[in-house]
Amino acid sequence: MLSRSDDVAHTNYQEGSNTMAEKVAKAGVKRAEGFLYFIDKQGDVSRAKMARGGKKGGKPEKVLKLGIKKESGYLYYLDKKGDVSRAKMVNA
Repeated sequence: MLSRSDDVAHTNYQEGSNTMAEKVAKAGVKRAEGFLYFIDKQGDVSRAKMARGGKKGGKPEKVLKLGIKKESGYLYYLDKKGDVSRAKMVNA
């Protein structure tokens, strides 16, 4: 799944209340305030300035190149620890 297979930790764990998530890659991204972090179409970690108080958001910028190969039916996101995780989508 990843180009950096040494960082893969396909372990299921309970995150949040009733959401079963699977850790895909250890990224260790440190978040900065005022930014929205996401996994872009290329499978890399990106961030964009959040829109606040009528001001527009910013242009996305890459934070970390991972090249994750995404499978359909999963939502990929940056978890609380700054690692890439995925959760199965209900209607996929």
